[in-house]
Amino acid sequence: MHLLIETYTNTPHFPVAATLSLIVGFIAATTIGSIAWYNSKRPVGWENKERPDIVPELDTSDTMPKIEQ
Repeated sequence: MHLLIETYTNTPHFPVAATLSLIVGFIAATTIGSIAWYNSKRPVGWENKERPDIVPELDTSDTMPKIEQ
């Protein structure tokens, strides 16, 4: 039992779960950000460029009522 406890306490404590969630979060943020950027208004010089095949088309019709100020 003493050997088991000593082996457990001497192992390096690398935060695997935190590292994996950081990597997955970065990939998700990059993917969602890229899709949002491609679906937004095109920057100057990009108005007539083709949309990449992997970016889905979004319905831009107004489904929410506009708030008048």
